[in-house]
Amino acid sequence: MAINLSDITSYVEANVDIFHQKRILSLDSLSLTQVLKRKNPYLFRAKHMLTAQEIIKALVDAHISSNEETIFGDWLEGLAIFVNQKVYSGRKSGITGIDLEFDKRNVRYLVSIKSGPNWGNSSQIKKMIDHFNSARKTLKTTGSNIQVVAVNGCCYGKESNSYKAQGDYYKYCGEEFWEFISGDPNLYTELIIPLGHKAKERNDDFSQSYARMLNKFTMEFSIHFCAANGEIDWQKLVVFNSGKK
Repeated sequence: MAINLSDITSYVEANVDIFHQKRILSLDSLSLTQVLKRKNPYLFRAKHMLTAQEIIKALVDAHISSNEETIFGDWLEGLAIFVNQKVYSGRKSGITGIDLEFDKRNVRYLVSIKSGPNWGNSSQIKKMIDHFNSARKTLKTTGSNIQVVAVNGCCYGKESNSYKAQGDYYKYCGEEFWEFISGDPNLYTELIIPLGHKAKERNDDFSQSYARMLNKFTMEFSIHFCAANGEIDWQKLVVFNSGKK
């Protein structure tokens, strides 16, 4: 069965608010102490940052960049499973480390979905391979004789060498991935239109939360880490970030 773009549009319109709500929730639940303890104060000094606003903006922007990639990656995983379910009756897998299972031409595909191609270090990739191997064993113990193929699917990007002999799995990225789960070679470009549903309105809401957070954190930082003359108290900041107590 071919995927209908109107089905994708309906799914996006019904579910995209979840992504935007999580973006705002992540920002609203953030605390200054959290972000200050995660970042390197020596870097701020080396970059000659002189104002509280500069430091706070760098801290909050770094958090947003990292967090949004994770939130949207999870949301895209849901979209990919929806698409595959429509075309191949795929399903969210109940096997540890496997996101999607579906059958096509007498092959059972076990798919681990990631946002982009550079998603993990060697240890994380090894863990994924271990999950693939464990899933294969699980299926064998059920008495199934179906051929099993493991796939690392990435929602964007490119991969020149799809088959990974070390680990016995395929890595499909961007166009290859969306065609693999849908059978539609054009889906990867067609997705971009519905994903813009109410983007401006939702981003306006986010911008308000962002501005409030910058103002709030800048005020807190000035109170706790600036001297009476307005200069940043670098020693106090380093002690807070890296001191024993």
